[in-house]
Amino acid sequence: MSLQVGDTAPDFTLPDQSGTPVTLSEKLAEKVVVLYFYPKDNTRGCTAEACSFRDSYENFTDAGAEVIGVSSDTVESHEKFAGRHDLPFTLLSDRGRAVRKQYGATTMGVVPGRITFVIDRGGVIRHAFSAMGSISTHVDDALRVVKELTAGA
Repeated sequence: MSLQVGDTAPDFTLPDQSGTPVTLSEKLAEKVVVLYFYPKDNTRGCTAEACSFRDSYENFTDAGAEVIGVSSDTVESHEKFAGRHDLPFTLLSDRGRAVRKQYGATTMGVVPGRITFVIDRGGVIRHAFSAMGSISTHVDDALRVVKELTAGA
């Protein structure tokens, strides 16, 4: 990961699973954002991760956060993936992997990684976690950080 805790999260705009543009700074004006990068829709690990976020989604929203997933899959692929697994959160299509590159969300410098950032409302990264092997731990850790950030708000 090239971005670390304490860094300012780069702003971006990408289309969601319905094709609607989503801008990070606009989301941060409302809530803490849990931004997770994953390699590919409908693969075993990525489906398990998405479903883990789905199963904890209410806990995230109750704690004042929005979950956003990002991969290089198409808008259409995201729409089917979200529908197939009843995903209640936003999936963004980063077709050229420009945002992934900005965030350094790769493993070994080239492979699309499974990396999560918790970004506070000021746009500062408060947690960064690479989760290629421990999906449930990284969802739990992200929720813990969100609760810490929003406890005093």
